[in-house]
Amino acid sequence: MTDRNAYPRDLTGYGATPPAANWPDDARIAVQIVLNYEEGGENNILHGDAASEAFLSEIVGAAAWPDQRHANMESIYEYGARAGFWRLHRILNHLPVTVYGVATALARAPEQVKAMLEAGWEVASHGLKWVEHKDMPEVDERAQIAEAVQLHTEVTGSRPRGWYTGRSSENTIRLAAEEGGFKYIADSYADDVPYWLEFGDHDQLIVPYTLDCNDMRFATPQGFNSGTQFFDYLKATFDVLYAEGGRMMSLGLHCRLVGRPGRAQALQDFIAYANSFDGVWFATREEIADHWAAQNPAKRWDRPSQMKEADFVSTFGSIFEHSPWIAERAYALGLGVTHDSATGVHSALCRIFRSASRDERLSVLIAHPDLAGRLAAAGRLTAESTSEQAGVGLDALTDGERETFQALNTQYVEKHGFPFIIAVRDNDKASILAAFYTRIGHDTETEFATACAQVERIAEHRLMDHFT
Repeated sequence: MTDRNAYPRDLTGYGATPPAANWPDDARIAVQIVLNYEEGGENNILHGDAASEAFLSEIVGAAAWPDQRHANMESIYEYGARAGFWRLHRILNHLPVTVYGVATALARAPEQVKAMLEAGWEVASHGLKWVEHKDMPEVDERAQIAEAVQLHTEVTGSRPRGWYTGRSSENTIRLAAEEGGFKYIADSYADDVPYWLEFGDHDQLIVPYTLDCNDMRFATPQGFNSGTQFFDYLKATFDVLYAEGGRMMSLGLHCRLVGRPGRAQALQDFIAYANSFDGVWFATREEIADHWAAQNPAKRWDRPSQMKEADFVSTFGSIFEHSPWIAERAYALGLGVTHDSATGVHSALCRIFRSASRDERLSVLIAHPDLAGRLAAAGRLTAESTSEQAGVGLDALTDGERETFQALNTQYVEKHGFPFIIAVRDNDKASILAAFYTRIGHDTETEFATACAQVERIAEHRLMDHFT
């Protein structure tokens, strides 16, 4: 635990370089098909709910009917169970599929569950009921997760290994992770590959899902108006991810939506298209989770966002030379997991440096040693400065070179009032000397700005060393 409130969202993720997926048989893409089975688990006063269902049906913009059954809505959901499921089963029964099964819906669908299991499909949990959870008290949502697992186990013969609530709350992922029995949780749309989250001592794998490659857009304003639009979008997504390589494409289906005959052809066409390529791995989400966990297991490390203040300042207080106050103020910004990188910490430290007074920034410049100066000769540099100067041979100058540097240092300080500062790792002895001669002639304000920029660059190098 930290001693401050850190920003909880991760807006960085893997950044520009996701881990290698190494999909089986050198596949370039993993294609994951989800069949949402919700029919019989939706809002209905027969199920003890306050009103009828109003979400994801042919009645776009439908309103819930309090204390009433909605016959049209019920029959649309019934179509999904009675006809749509079986059409999709015929199309998909030769492929690995993950079913997001609402537990109460599965309990009302013995024929469909039998068909799922006989097809070898993974049946993951889609919660106890297909209802909103955003306003549900945490204790109630936790209880519903436990009840869903129990009912799912009774109906299918084994506990679910994956979880997806869908209509989730801000607590859902944490509560499902704390349940402790799921290989993966899918209540995220944040990436094209799986990633790990930490909850106490538990490392939880997240296998993100999709709302764009999803037939739910047939039931939303400005969504898909035809199967052709659906196919075109799936094809474009596949093409980009296949070209990039190492990505996962999720495809979300609903029995009552794409199970309609006018849309089902688009699904068949896309499957045929994907199968026309080499290196395509159709897989269940459980298979993807198992593969990712083996290839890219969870790794814990000292994250800046989880450090106590004393540890943060101890670790990063010398990044800006002899200026721990910069790290102290950066800590108070409330940094989160998105800053757990060299770039993230550098951004926070630079914010403080840039917003400091001129006198404070001047103190940072003055804290830097002369290049190849008397402190270096006396062995009194910080470890970072010693390493940096040695890296370009400033610790092994000839007597003549040393005299030249010391003379230039003296001229520079006499004119500008602070040491000559340059990111030596971007240079060599010759370019450093050339910069010395050029910058001595600058006006002091120009040189102050240049020196500050070089301080930030030195800090960046030091942080890259730390995070390597």
